[in-house]
Amino acid sequence: MKKFLAVLMIFAVLLAFAACSKTENKPADVTPASDVSTPAPDEGTPDEGGETDSAVMSYAEYAAADIDSAVTVETYVQAKQSWWDNKATLYTQDEDGAYFLYNMPCTEEEYALLVPGTKIRVSGFKSEWSGEVEIIDSQFEIIDGSFIAQPTDVTALLGTDELIDYQNRLVSFKGMTVEDSGDGAAFLYKWDGSGEDGDDLYFNVSSNGQTYTFTVESYLCDKDSDVYAAVKALNVGDVVDMEGFLYWYEGVNPHITSVTAG
Repeated sequence: MKKFLAVLMIFAVLLAFAACSKTENKPADVTPASDVSTPAPDEGTPDEGGETDSAVMSYAEYAAADIDSAVTVETYVQAKQSWWDNKATLYTQDEDGAYFLYNMPCTEEEYALLVPGTKIRVSGFKSEWSGEVEIIDSQFEIIDGSFIAQPTDVTALLGTDELIDYQNRLVSFKGMTVEDSGDGAAFLYKWDGSGEDGDDLYFNVSSNGQTYTFTVESYLCDKDSDVYAAVKALNVGDVVDMEGFLYWYEGVNPHITSVTAG
């Protein structure tokens, strides 16, 4: 009988120990998965139109971006160079810098809306061709805002490393002298003189003993424009003031939009 009671007591102790161990291993205050809330992703800071602007780059960020990288900028149309095959090429600028938009997909109806001053948001890829930095493979939308740039006088920067910092901006050149472009001519049709009326005009001008080649881009300013006629009327030795966009091709190659006697 005593033996039986001893076995019974040992069995009871074992049951109590097992129950205690199970209680100690139970997780405390576990919340069911269905009750766990997932934080919403950060969607950026909305602008006044309610859209996120976290992807929009400042001009400084755009200038620092690598070639072939994706870029998004907000900029203002300053001039339209051409439209064909549902693609537009534009000169654009904001308060801090300029952007050349090359072959941007654009319907003819949209192109008509892109008057100077129109603000657009553009997403594409930063590219370079023979020194000209541009945005390609892009898409755009028209947004609220307007801005017309005033030309910056860069005459004193000709021949310096600082000039390229103004690439694609509307700029001016003051008191420059028309030089011989070949065989006594003040200008050439095309760069080598092989063109005819209606083609691009190339002409040489000098400042401080250095000569530079400027261009009237016929897609931007055609043969019926005032600047086209003004360049055709130039004579070697004339002193002129000019305005245009600081395009780059194997070096500075401004696309001139205005020529007046200096």
